[in-house]
Amino acid sequence: MTRHGSAAPPPEAGDERDGVTEAGRAEAGKRVPLESLGIAIQDACLVRRYSRRTAAIYINWARRFIMFHGRRHPLDLGVEAISEFLTDLAVRRQVSASTQNQAMQAVLFLYHMVLGREVPAGAIHAVRAKRPLRLPVVLTKQQVAAFFEAIAGSARLVAWLQYGGGLRLMEALRVRVKDIDLDRRLIMVRQGKGGKDRMVPLAARVVLPLREHLRCRWRQHRADLLAGAGTVHLPDA
Repeated sequence: MTRHGSAAPPPEAGDERDGVTEAGRAEAGKRVPLESLGIAIQDACLVRRYSRRTAAIYINWARRFIMFHGRRHPLDLGVEAISEFLTDLAVRRQVSASTQNQAMQAVLFLYHMVLGREVPAGAIHAVRAKRPLRLPVVLTKQQVAAFFEAIAGSARLVAWLQYGGGLRLMEALRVRVKDIDLDRRLIMVRQGKGGKDRMVPLAARVVLPLREHLRCRWRQHRADLLAGAGTVHLPDA
């Protein structure tokens, strides 16, 4: 009803509110219940061979987006709601540009891959977080040596793999025994960034500590098997 009591005219075809047409609101999307969105996002990620860590990050951003808008269903929101959420991250939360971009990718994934609604990225008009310009920190040889002297055990071994082969943290932690070639000093990194495999060098000074570490792990594995354990989660193995 209008202010004078007459009925408001129905929206014409193509009429837009919050960047989404009325036809778009009414069209069948996958209206997943709010309580089931987490599982739906995880399934959509895993079927596309995204890592479980990525799935958890996307679920967290979807939850924050929904809570920001008072637990309203994403299908009841439009592009303007996405812009408001991203702007709040940049202005009030003061997140970094990479964090804001991660949030946007997660929300777009929610709409595109889980709810089946297309939201053009170009239609999102949010205040963008600024990427600071900083000079890279370059350590001297003495500083690098001091760093490795300050750590020990498995932490030092992981740091050696990262420093010598350019591995990311999760890539170094997920290296499998069968992917290590001690004779040729090579490591096969599987399912790296972008789902790609690659070969990286293994520093010569890491060979002996790594060989000893593998011997210890083999003995531990044999003991675990005798105790009825010795299993590990290996997705897509």
